[in-house]
Amino acid sequence: MDKKSKILYWIPKILATLLGIFFIVFGEFDDSPGLQGIGLIVIITTVVIVVRGRKKK
Repeated sequence: MDKKSKILYWIPKILATLLGIFFIVFGEFDDSPGLQGIGLIVIITTVVIVVRGRKKK
């Protein structure tokens, strides 16, 4: 994999993780347990996708 492919592979995963963290923090601020749950689901899903991708290689 060249450098451009690695960047294009990781950017969506990093953005999804940051979005999940934002949902958790904003859900805590807004006192919304549903938004915190969605943020946690986004983070867990991203981690599972990365781990499965690593196992295939």
